[in-house]
Amino acid sequence: MDALVALCKRRGFLFQSSEIYGGLNGFWDYGPLGVELKRNIREAWWYDNVTSHNELVVPPGAPSAFQMVGIDSTIIMHPQVWKCSGHYDLFHDYMVDCRETKKRYRYDQVQGRWVEYNGQRIFVATEAVGEEAVADVEHKALRFFNLRTKEADRLVWHSPLVSLTTVEDFSQVLAPDAKTLGTLTPPREFNLMFKTYVGALSGEENVAFLRPETAQGIFVNFKNVLDSTRVKIPFGIAQMGKSFRNEITPRYFTFRSREFEQMEIEFFCRPETSRAWYEYWRQRRFNWYISLGLASERLRLRDHSPDELSHYSCGTADVEYAFPFLAPGDFGELEGIAHRGDFDLRSHMEGKLIRKGNELVLELGPDGQPKYRGSGKDLTYFDEETRERFIPHVIEPSAGADRAALAFLCEAYAEDMVPDEKGVPTKRVVLRLHPRLAPIKVAVFPLVKKDGMPEIAQRIYADLKPHFNCFYDEKGAVGRRYRRQDEIGTPYCITVDSQTLQDDTVTVRDRDTLRQWRIKVDDCVEVIRGLIRGTYTVPG
Repeated sequence: MDALVALCKRRGFLFQSSEIYGGLNGFWDYGPLGVELKRNIREAWWYDNVTSHNELVVPPGAPSAFQMVGIDSTIIMHPQVWKCSGHYDLFHDYMVDCRETKKRYRYDQVQGRWVEYNGQRIFVATEAVGEEAVADVEHKALRFFNLRTKEADRLVWHSPLVSLTTVEDFSQVLAPDAKTLGTLTPPREFNLMFKTYVGALSGEENVAFLRPETAQGIFVNFKNVLDSTRVKIPFGIAQMGKSFRNEITPRYFTFRSREFEQMEIEFFCRPETSRAWYEYWRQRRFNWYISLGLASERLRLRDHSPDELSHYSCGTADVEYAFPFLAPGDFGELEGIAHRGDFDLRSHMEGKLIRKGNELVLELGPDGQPKYRGSGKDLTYFDEETRERFIPHVIEPSAGADRAALAFLCEAYAEDMVPDEKGVPTKRVVLRLHPRLAPIKVAVFPLVKKDGMPEIAQRIYADLKPHFNCFYDEKGAVGRRYRRQDEIGTPYCITVDSQTLQDDTVTVRDRDTLRQWRIKVDDCVEVIRGLIRGTYTVPG
């Protein structure tokens, strides 16, 4: 992971936000290559789910044909949106503060072990994970008890790594960065929404929030989409955009950030077909990541247990990836697919809903009136064929563009040995990104800067440039130029050499297989397009 992070900085994929001022935790800037990678991920998602969708045919595994449209809603919406959706009251994590170090930790992300020495039993806490956590806890225990490393066998361990949430008495807890016991405060709620103000005054009547998700912008526009288009249920509304969550402890590079980009679909269907649509979207979204290069053995589709489900959820599954910064056997969420029932549309019609038994009912205030009133607008759907009116059920595939970018980078990073110009095996760093996602699709090289080769290479570059993001390089040995492109994930290179001057052909090199073959100069655009789309067969 350290090597990947260093590469991302060195080659312009990712930078710490405001780095020249020491950085701002939880915020990241995408450099010249990173912005292309993330844009390619977004475009692949939009193309596969919206642009290329054919509403006239039934996709494999789908209960029926369906329509797809898109919207782009604002980052700041009416505050009542978040009250009715439940975010205002329920969107929080629990945090604990350390009185000694003044540091703040997310309660469920701190773990540790019970250890005893000379009759004293304490809980040593850490923010690390896996083997690093075990080593960190032992180091802190030795330091607390004033023991040397060679005296580690004098410590008596009473537990494996367990969550801080299992500890009832904080007086015996050694906080992750503390030197004394009992410095952690009791856990308390921390609302994750960023507060701001709309207008010239900053009073409570002008409070607004940066959206913590893009989904609510779709729900409040449900009626607008129905009235302005000819969509009929079942149909989906897609949206991509920035969201903001004031994470207590951002961590793991870009995995947990305070500003991130979401790619979400709200799919509206009849209640009696919602379970089948949930199963369809659950599998379809899992397959999408495999199609773009994530290894199936490092990817899993995990159903939430009943105690994990949100109060509105009829079923939720997460697409998870085994990120290298996690402990062996652990997975991190890439995307959630939720069966939300009719919760969202009802909430924005009636007001904030809470669960009582198996029912969602309107939450009332002390005066017996709705705690947060809905819009009062009719968000039901009228089926002209069956003459029925009902509240649609919703299936929500919700993905993170930033987490997807991180997963694809982790999967693509590799080191291998390949022969150099003299046939000597040398170490190569390579990003094996799927061609659809690679920031640069093809690089063009003249073998040498003479004999008219640069002019031919520049002409090929000019032909390719309107169709693909390309790179031209004529500096250094061609082997080193190949290595530079391998390191940033460029899948194909075209080289103009002496044979080009004779028969008007060039060499195409494949990043992953290292195969080379020759094609006509005039065929470069179509060959590269076919390679990216997977429709071109390499000769031989």
